[in-house]
Amino acid sequence: MGFRRKARELALQRLFQDDFNSKRSNEHISDALLVDGSIAAEVKTFSECLVGGVLQHREEIDDIIQKYTKHWSKERMAIIDRNILRFSIYELFYLKDIPSKVSINEAIEIAKLYGGEDSSAFVNGILDHIHRDVLAEDQALDKRKSPASDAG
Repeated sequence: MGFRRKARELALQRLFQDDFNSKRSNEHISDALLVDGSIAAEVKTFSECLVGGVLQHREEIDDIIQKYTKHWSKERMAIIDRNILRFSIYELFYLKDIPSKVSINEAIEIAKLYGGEDSSAFVNGILDHIHRDVLAEDQALDKRKSPASDAG
């Protein structure tokens, strides 16, 4: 398992805990990871990036989730699914160095491991829809910025 997968799993655990106790202290993810020090540092750093990013942008991320799950309130959604969507949406919108397909595939695999029977299909459907819309918006923006469009 790659360090980013482990980091995503730790981020899921931390976000899950945060759903139950949002008044908790701003503890950092434990150093007690069962891997060697250099890998553990990478896992911790990436996991803290995901958790911190989600916590900082939670309102915006939850608005995106609500937009794409029209008939599901976030409270009605399984906590695991909601938090997988949160860190995956954070990756899609804020971590542009990670290919969207990688973020989506990782979310699906984590949903298979930790979610319910339909979690992976639910997460896949939501993230794929978001990805298509964001990709379309990015392409439209690129066309508007293109020097060829100014030559007209």
